[in-house]
Amino acid sequence: MHRERRSSVPGAMVWTSTPEGRDAGPGTGLVLPDGCMDLLWRSDSREVLVAGPDTAAYASPAAPGVTWTGLRLAPGHAPALLGVPASELRDRRVALADLWGAARARRLADRIEVSPGAGLEGLVAPVPQDAALAHAARLLGSGHPVAGVADELGVGVRTLHRRSLAAFGYPPQVLARVLRFRRAVGLLRAGRPPSQVAAEAGYADQAHLSREVRTFAGTTPSALRPAQPSGAKRSTAPPSGSSTVA
Repeated sequence: MHRERRSSVPGAMVWTSTPEGRDAGPGTGLVLPDGCMDLLWRSDSREVLVAGPDTAAYASPAAPGVTWTGLRLAPGHAPALLGVPASELRDRRVALADLWGAARARRLADRIEVSPGAGLEGLVAPVPQDAALAHAARLLGSGHPVAGVADELGVGVRTLHRRSLAAFGYPPQVLARVLRFRRAVGLLRAGRPPSQVAAEAGYADQAHLSREVRTFAGTTPSALRPAQPSGAKRSTAPPSGSSTVA
């Protein structure tokens, strides 16, 4: 079972997930690239993990009865908190103790265990997001060219490239693709047909959408759409869930 809510941390979401029945077992959940980084708390190990920015679908381990709580941070927010460039965490899951030391991580675990969601939020709250980087992510995600985004920020393209790797874990061109893919996933999960999603999300055509979905998710656009009983009509969009598909 998966639930999520908006966080008190700007641009972040708090989510909880407890696999049950057929949803449990290795690889039953695929975490899709979305440009975000997550802080993860696993109920049975009292350990905070950092999920770096992904470039491909990640098979999430799922054990019955084990609750995961996560704080999904907006693109570019986590590195200022962690003190580590996002590029060093790309496609990795790392124990916070490895970044901050075991003693500090244990002290944080004692606070987070009482209320995991609020505890993770309290960890992040004192560190504001870089407004310029947040603006860059919005521009890239809405299809602005890299050179135009660099001009908007008043920096050169090479500087934008360097700052993008440190903040987001990707070059700006890749961040733009990941954010466009995230938008497409949301539309597909809302039940939109792939041809319409391709046009709305800014792909050249449906074949372009299919190639990008294959690259980032390892599947087809149709596989990301919600299953419906034969003949059923969907009048409302399904909940967004998270970056995870089951």
